Amino acid sequence: MAAAAASPRDPHGRKRKCRPGACSGWVSPRRFPAAVCTSMDCYTANWNPLGDSAFYRKYELYSMDWDLKEELRDCLVAAAPYGGPIALLRNPWRKEKAASVRPVLDIYSASGMPLASLLWKSGPVVSLGWSAEEELLCVQEDGAVLVYGLHGDFRRHFSMGNEVLQNRVLDARIFHTEFGSGVAILTGAHRFTLSANVGDLKLRRMPEVPGLQSVPSCWTVLCQDRVAHILLAVGPDLYLLDHAACSAVTPPGLAPGVSSFLQMAVSFTYRHLALFTDTGYIWMGTASLKEKLCEFNCNIRAAPKQMVWCSRPRSKERAVVVAWERRLMVVGDAPESIQFVLDEDSYLVPELDGVRIFSRSTHEFLHEVPAASEEIFKIASMAPGALLLEAQKEYEAASFGKCFLDRFPPDSFVRMCQDLRVLNAIRDYHIGIPLTYSQYKQLTIQVLLDRLVLRRLYPLAIQICEYLRLPEVQGVSRILAHWACYKVQQKDVSDEDVARAINQKLGDTPGVSYSDIAARAYGCGRTELAIKLLEYEPRSGEQVPLLLKMKRSKLALSKAIESGDTDLVFTVLLHLKNELNRGDFFMTLRNQPMALSLYRQFCKHQELETLKDLYNQDDNHQELGSFHIRASYAAEERIEGRVAALQTAADAFYKAKNEFAAKATEDQMRLLRLQRRLEDELGGQFLDLSLHDTVTTLILGGHNKRAEQLARDFRIPDKRLWWLKLTALADLEDWEELEKFSKSKKSPIGYLPFVEICIKQHNKYEAKKYASRVSPEQKVKALLLVGDVAQAADVAIEHRNEAELSLVLSHCTGATDGATADKIQRARAQAQKK
Repeated sequence: MAAAAASPRDPHGRKRKCRPGACSGWVSPRRFPAAVCTSMDCYTANWNPLGDSAFYRKYELYSMDWDLKEELRDCLVAAAPYGGPIALLRNPWRKEKAASVRPVLDIYSASGMPLASLLWKSGPVVSLGWSAEEELLCVQEDGAVLVYGLHGDFRRHFSMGNEVLQNRVLDARIFHTEFGSGVAILTGAHRFTLSANVGDLKLRRMPEVPGLQSVPSCWTVLCQDRVAHILLAVGPDLYLLDHAACSAVTPPGLAPGVSSFLQMAVSFTYRHLALFTDTGYIWMGTASLKEKLCEFNCNIRAAPKQMVWCSRPRSKERAVVVAWERRLMVVGDAPESIQFVLDEDSYLVPELDGVRIFSRSTHEFLHEVPAASEEIFKIASMAPGALLLEAQKEYEAASFGKCFLDRFPPDSFVRMCQDLRVLNAIRDYHIGIPLTYSQYKQLTIQVLLDRLVLRRLYPLAIQICEYLRLPEVQGVSRILAHWACYKVQQKDVSDEDVARAINQKLGDTPGVSYSDIAARAYGCGRTELAIKLLEYEPRSGEQVPLLLKMKRSKLALSKAIESGDTDLVFTVLLHLKNELNRGDFFMTLRNQPMALSLYRQFCKHQELETLKDLYNQDDNHQELGSFHIRASYAAEERIEGRVAALQTAADAFYKAKNEFAAKATEDQMRLLRLQRRLEDELGGQFLDLSLHDTVTTLILGGHNKRAEQLARDFRIPDKRLWWLKLTALADLEDWEELEKFSKSKKSPIGYLPFVEICIKQHNKYEAKKYASRVSPEQKVKALLLVGDVAQAADVAIEHRNEAELSLVLSHCTGATDGATADKIQRARAQAQKK
């Protein structure tokens, strides 16, 4: 469906502010601009043919009310594509003006509505341009690039390098690639420097052009194979600069007699190139300069002010718009051209699907008429669209007729109606974003919403999100977050009121981060407001980093502890440690038991000395004693140092009134001294052995008397000593000594352990010597260990113990112990009879 052309004046003859149907704001979805006249001639009155295959149309977008006091030729002008804003730097250092008069930088919407105005207080500006994010780049003569927002707020600045600073800037271009927005500079030394992405500044100094002694007659930036190149003209020659070399290039099929190129233009998509020569010919071809599309003789040899491409996506037609002081010409692959008279000084803005043309009084759009529109409006057309137009009820007929088509999916029709309504809303004079449908689809709805947010048109952006039913995180939530970030910049409102207003508007809206809003408030110097906003942030992990940045470390520690996230607590503790002196840091920890405990765990592995200082400050003698004990073994290698550390530990335990730990520490000190003496006297390794291992080592070395003395000195119980000696002698397989030891006195551990040790050493013969000496209650087990099942059965029967009988019976195997098993069964039977 194509919208009809409309008269620039209303039915009463008054000049319109914008296109009919575009000023009504957020119109009803049932409303569509109605036809103003009934004949087809009215729709095609401003169609201009270019050859036999294409028509071009120029219509008014807005009547500009920006009240310019100077001509556009006296200003530096920059207009952003996709219906973007217009920047004018008035009176840029004109010689006839007084030196004391400062230039004024004005920013307007595409409809001429003022957005910002500021006095220029920096150096002379060579060129202006808009980035893809609608940031204004101001290239100064000294190579500095100042970046401003849509509302004149200064964002940042960067330099194009020392060489540019030394040689000054003669000319500059701002261009757009798939990587972002770039800047290309021509210096006073006739060298080029460029950066393909100002967001990630990487300067490239282009190769020198041989013999270049003057400014090129024209130059532009080409983007081929994801690399930015410089194409420049020096007399009749063209040179292409890439990152490595300078190459001379020749356009194929160029008309002879060219002595200079006066203007060049690259298409919006960097696919095509146009060259204007001093012979009045316009050469059009591919940007690679490998193919010629056409050539046109305009019969004008004067250099044009501007030359831009005018093409439509997916169209085979190619046209170039050339502007002189009072003439506009559209040329293409046709013998004739389209010419317009310019009443005022005008400026051309290349777009994806046409050219915007604005002057002091009007803003117009020139574009190729789409094929669909041609089918509707051409003479005797029987296309469905033409038939609907005859009915004068385009919208209603389409909406009504689709109900009678069985296989017509309504989704595309509904989406188109939604898109038209959105476009109609943003074209309003007070909004001033005259997007075409092709531009809208290329830009995407998300970028359009971002641009509405940049203009602070939050209600309209939210209405569009709700109307298109976008997900909250991508739509309403994101816009509300931007609104809140703008709200915190209003310094004439109190912190309490701003925080309350933001919370009332946002609430618990999903996708909104209060910490991001608080960060913006802190960036604006409103620390207290940032803290109030953080109170609404439910995620402690988002609160803490900002609190640390604001130097509210103690509050950050409290928030981290409340979160229960130990990693977050550790992060704050390490920050506090670097921020506070040691005393204040320890006092802060004392008031936060959880943080203190976590920091102690950290110090145990990383900072032992700090851990000791913590214990000293808290008078924690118990932990201090334990610390010195660990330190005595971890850090001290000399026996004297180890004993000294243990003595310090014992003193700490006494202060902690832990008598047991103190005595045990003193015993360890005695043992260490004794072990050193044993090493000196007997040789071998005794140091760091336990008391039991020391006794065992002495027995294994044959020093039984020393072992017994050591046991007496350290009051080792008899049972434990007998076990140690029994195990050691069995390991030595000194069976004779073991037998003597068993007869030295009555065994405090009984004689079953002797049997078990001998069996463990696979010596059944020695085990039998001790089986007879085992106490009656353990005798069955001892006999079974030595393999005397029959005698074990007799003892069990004698004891009349059911558990022992079952134990013996479980050891009876096959025919060998059959008689014993029968004997046990008979004994059981007799016991049951009784």
